[in-house]
Amino acid sequence: MNIKEIEVFLNKEAQNRDIIGEITEKKPDPLLVVYDNKDEYSALICSMFAYGRAGLIVKFLQKLDFSILNDDEKDIKRRFEGIYYRLQKEEDVKQIFISLNRLKKQESLEDLFYNGYKRKDSVIDGIISIITEIYKINPYRSRGYNFLIGSDKPKLKGGSAYKRWNLFLRWMVRKDNIDLGLWSKIDKKDLIIPLDTHLHSIGLKLGLLTRKQADLMAAIELTNSLKRFDKSDPLKYDLAIYRLGQESLL
Repeated sequence: MNIKEIEVFLNKEAQNRDIIGEITEKKPDPLLVVYDNKDEYSALICSMFAYGRAGLIVKFLQKLDFSILNDDEKDIKRRFEGIYYRLQKEEDVKQIFISLNRLKKQESLEDLFYNGYKRKDSVIDGIISIITEIYKINPYRSRGYNFLIGSDKPKLKGGSAYKRWNLFLRWMVRKDNIDLGLWSKIDKKDLIIPLDTHLHSIGLKLGLLTRKQADLMAAIELTNSLKRFDKSDPLKYDLAIYRLGQESLL
């Protein structure tokens, strides 16, 4: 396909996917759990655990009681006994809830994100603003816990693409039949695509991506390619491209 044909194809896919029926038990997505809570802190936890098979992610998230974010830390430790997920041991799950419980009492995630974002309209600076505060508010560290939060020192080449953080931002900033749009201070044109193996593979196949490594530079490259089709909302194509890879349609 030439670039015009790709644009027409992706616009059609994005339009067809922008329906409630795209997120169901048969087409599992962490958004199923986010819809039940419609809260920025609950959504952040859902995005943090959004790695692995979608069905297993949803199954784990449905075990969690997000109302505990408003309760006492002793209740958190008691309620999450025996709860773990892949890299995260029981204590890791408890501690991420404790960290966000503390943070929620102080500031909204949108305001904290905006403090970093506003200087250069940089979503990476916004993400680091939240990450820094999470690490500051709780001295607990472990491999599983650190994996959930991510690095506070982003690397353009060879580092994390911040896929789960960018997924969270898509949910919070965009507003359509899929994304919730709970935030109002951030411009959706500044979002970076949540790059994973599916998106990276499809990006390469469509010629929208040349970088072989699925890092932050590749995520920015793919996002900039999608801005050729819609400069104001490049992430409207995210779910469509993800499904193309997930469903082996390309």
